[in-house]
Amino acid sequence: MQTRIAYNKLDSNVVQGILGLGGNSGLEESLLDLVKVRASQINRCAFCLDMHIKDARTSGETEQRLYSLSAWHETSFYSERERAALAFAEAVTLISENGVPDEVYEQVRQHFSEQEIVSLTMTVIAINAWNRLNVSLRTVVPGHYKSRRQSESVAEVR
Repeated sequence: MQTRIAYNKLDSNVVQGILGLGGNSGLEESLLDLVKVRASQINRCAFCLDMHIKDARTSGETEQRLYSLSAWHETSFYSERERAALAFAEAVTLISENGVPDEVYEQVRQHFSEQEIVSLTMTVIAINAWNRLNVSLRTVVPGHYKSRRQSESVAEVR
C-alpha cells in the first residue's frame, strides 16, 4: 500500500485543528490510550494502532490488556471507569448505528464528571478524525512510529 497524500508535509491548518481537539483533556493517559486504541481498532487504522499501542506500552500498559482490548466486554482486565469509557468510545465511534444509548451515557456519567465527559468525547472525536484522515490518505506504512514518551515500569494487570 502506498501513501496517497503525505499530509504531514503540507502546511495545513486543518491538521492543526485536529491536534487541538484532543489536547490537554485532564484525563489519565492510560485511559486515553485504551480509548484511542479501541477506536482505531473499530476504524481499522493501522497507522494509529501502531502509534497508540507503542505509546501505551511505553507508558507501562500490559500486553494482556492490549491484546484483549477488542474483546474488553469478555474480560475482567479493565476497571469500571475504563469499561464505561470504552463503551462510550465505541458508541461515539459507531454513532451512525445506534447513537449513544442512554444506558451507555448513564454508565459513563457514574464514573466521570461533566467536564471529563466532554474531554472524553473530544478525545474520541479527535481519534476518529485522525483515523479517517489516515485511512483515507493511506498515511505512512505502519511500523515506523517511535514513541516520544518516557518509558515507565510495566503496569500490573488492573
